[in-house]
Amino acid sequence: MRNLNIVSLPLLVILVSQTPVFSWKKEEFRNCDQTPFCKRARSRNPGDCSLFADQVSISDGDLTAKLFSKNQSHDDPVNPLILSLSVYQDGIMRLKIDEDPTSNPPKTRFQVPDVVLPEFLSKKLHLQRLTTETIDGDAGPSSIVYLSDDFEAVLRHDPLEVYVRYKGSNSRILSLNSNGLFDFEQLRVKNEDEDWEERFRSHTDTRPYGPQSISFDVSFYDSDFVYGIPEHATSFALRPTRGPNVEEAEPYRLFNLDVFEYIHDSPFGLYGSIPFMISHGKSGKTSGFFWLNAAEMQIDVMGDGWNAESGISLPSKQKRIDTFWMSEAGIVDTFFFVGPTPKDVVRQYTSVTGLPSMPQLFATAYHQCRWNYRDEEDVEQVDAKFDEHDIPYDVLWLDIEHTVGKRYFTWDKDLFPHPEEMQKKLAAKGRHMVTIVDPHIKRDESFWLHKEATQKGYYVKDASGKDFDGWCWPGSSSYPDMLNPEIRTWWGDKFSYDNYVGSTPSLYIWNDMNEPSVFNGPEVTMPRDALHLGNVEHRELHNAYGYYFHMATADGLVKRENGRDRPFVLSRAFFAGSQRYGAVWTGDNSADWDQLRVSVPMILTLGLTGISFSGADVGGFFGNPDTELLVRWYQLGAYYPFFRAHAHHDTKRREPWLFGERNTELMKEAIHVRYMLLPYFYTLFREANATGIPVVRPLWMEFPSDEATFKNDEAFMVGNAIFVQGIYTERAKHASVYLPGKEYWYDMRTGTAVKGGITHKLEVSEESIPAFQRAGTIIPRKDRFRRSSTQMVNDPYTLVVALNSSQAAEGELYIDDGKSFKFLQGASIHRRFVFSKGQLTSVNMAPNSSGKSQFSSDCIIDRIILLGYVGGSKSASIEPANQKAEIEFGPLRLKGGKGPSVVTIRKPGVRISDDWTVKIL
Repeated sequence: MRNLNIVSLPLLVILVSQTPVFSWKKEEFRNCDQTPFCKRARSRNPGDCSLFADQVSISDGDLTAKLFSKNQSHDDPVNPLILSLSVYQDGIMRLKIDEDPTSNPPKTRFQVPDVVLPEFLSKKLHLQRLTTETIDGDAGPSSIVYLSDDFEAVLRHDPLEVYVRYKGSNSRILSLNSNGLFDFEQLRVKNEDEDWEERFRSHTDTRPYGPQSISFDVSFYDSDFVYGIPEHATSFALRPTRGPNVEEAEPYRLFNLDVFEYIHDSPFGLYGSIPFMISHGKSGKTSGFFWLNAAEMQIDVMGDGWNAESGISLPSKQKRIDTFWMSEAGIVDTFFFVGPTPKDVVRQYTSVTGLPSMPQLFATAYHQCRWNYRDEEDVEQVDAKFDEHDIPYDVLWLDIEHTVGKRYFTWDKDLFPHPEEMQKKLAAKGRHMVTIVDPHIKRDESFWLHKEATQKGYYVKDASGKDFDGWCWPGSSSYPDMLNPEIRTWWGDKFSYDNYVGSTPSLYIWNDMNEPSVFNGPEVTMPRDALHLGNVEHRELHNAYGYYFHMATADGLVKRENGRDRPFVLSRAFFAGSQRYGAVWTGDNSADWDQLRVSVPMILTLGLTGISFSGADVGGFFGNPDTELLVRWYQLGAYYPFFRAHAHHDTKRREPWLFGERNTELMKEAIHVRYMLLPYFYTLFREANATGIPVVRPLWMEFPSDEATFKNDEAFMVGNAIFVQGIYTERAKHASVYLPGKEYWYDMRTGTAVKGGITHKLEVSEESIPAFQRAGTIIPRKDRFRRSSTQMVNDPYTLVVALNSSQAAEGELYIDDGKSFKFLQGASIHRRFVFSKGQLTSVNMAPNSSGKSQFSSDCIIDRIILLGYVGGSKSASIEPANQKAEIEFGPLRLKGGKGPSVVTIRKPGVRISDDWTVKIL
């Protein structure tokens, strides 16, 4: 959150207290032409790379080589670069290129630590040998090494190129430098007549080490679209930024920024950066490319014909998409993922950067937030109003105004004099609280946290070596150096009950402004020449600062509970690996229909790049949504992985009961949908935690050969069973909805069967948005509504069996204690439900937990709903209990009033934890 446009320090002092609202100003941020490394890289032509590989060998299980330049001169010699190519299990290739340390560069280039999992490194395959072959037209050989049973990696010596291909063929999957755009600006000593400083607006970057950028082209073969590289408010399928039919387009920027009221449909970089791109095509095949680099990055997606006048002959005629990657600093540290399915690529990527953390159950429910709930009385009234209107919620949030002068870990004693009692009142209803803790620490000698950080030397330094002093919410602020593991541990300790006085076990944390935001800094962020541990410049790690802050906070909450309970931390900034530490949200959106629309591709992109637990502020952070927009946002947000309403303090209050009885009912119904589906969502979060496959998915992840899904980012899948499409326009009467696949889909509100594989013009009502259950799936639900998810734990389940054309279906249910890490020792229930040949069977999927932690549940299944059942039976037998249950028509949803009737097996009474079979007689 930010609403300051800082132009001078005196003005800042006024603005911090008055906080007026300004619109986003494009001129505050650099474009490519104003970013020297981007402008230089974009000026290069295909074939400009003069490097060739020599001294190729196998060393310590890697393929290694030295890269020499053909453009050597006695006056300005070019030092060789070192290339290493490593192979890992599951067909993952890692390519690193760095300066030769024997050439004595002025400093060691930064390599991003604590992102790649140690267990991934243990999966390295030690190469034993390489083979060579000569590609047509090349003067020299190419070196080939094993990648997997189906794939091999190729290093083309001259011209330099690295690619992955199918074994024994010339059919490629991914390549680097096929267009000869590779460039590596080596560190060197500045000449006396050189000026390395860069200026933007009123800021000067000293750039003491000079130009050090890297750029190269990456090609994706048999590809029609590329996706990924968040965070941008734009289409899911990335549009070309260079080419004959693209005019004055900016590259996709990856540079974590505090962007106030961002615009939609823009390649402009936002709060987080993940340099991971996925390609997909008509072949149904998927591949991925990841560059582990935390410096500013700019990425071009090339349109058809972009290199038509280059005159270079490419070695492959396969259809492909070319991309161009540019970074200000760092090294080449890249990963090639061969897929071949969409889920394979996501699984391969998360095997490198980590699986999404498993959230507590409460965190998957509904969150109520505002900047700011004023005081304890306000909190109590809001909480009571939810109960009065029979609207469930699980978490109430406090923004920066709850503190003493924006000093985090404190409570304003006038507004929140009894914080522990306040939290305990919520906890008595199974509810939780979240407070905000940002990285800027108020520079106040009477503030214990600042005093301690100063004494220990724990702050980021400015270019002169002094504690960096920037401006943020508290005024003059400094920032802990989160690159340093010692400082991260120190920060984590601040969440102990002794340090965070007034906190309780039901309190969790929100990390905002962790890009990091600096109101008077260049582009509202920390100067690039600020210094971290080991004299690493901020430019080298900027995009990972928020990641390390998120990590330290999450680790602190784990430590607070002595490792027993899972943390919940929401972060605005993110990087590769952030999925291991909690949730993220899409930042300071606005209350308009376009922002509702763009939230879907933003969340899809986050899921595709590892971050399953994400959402957008329901209703929009800025502005006042009209009632129809707010209702539609609740109806869509109920299917976001992270479901939170949030608003700026200058907006009108917008709790669900403030818009008239009818609209209150509509928003309550949307929230009820989420609570009804919590068992399904929780099962999906466990799937993400185990496999990396996101909770919310693009249609083509489930239907990879259906071309009609490739560009569709108005609709999405929740797991493999639920299709959702928002309503993105005012007063909509109809919606054009494409339902993929050949099977039927069942309307989740009426149970009506709708044919797949075609586009339907559906009537739209105010009551809901299009949502369908896929034929052939089984969804677990809980149909009784309580005040919070915690109070639903012992309630019975409903299974909704959506039968396909073979009268078959299957699905899963995962349960654990919803809180602790004991599930990692086997304390869980994991069932698979299979309906086939007229009987429904429950099978145990949990690994054998003998001798490990145990988890049990007495919950039963109260109803089994059969959608699409063609039989006329009146009863079913239950084994092994040797009992019978009635089959009759019953409501699809347990709600007052008239509703559709569906075939229902009533009160089978089987325990959710047991093996059983229900057979229709």
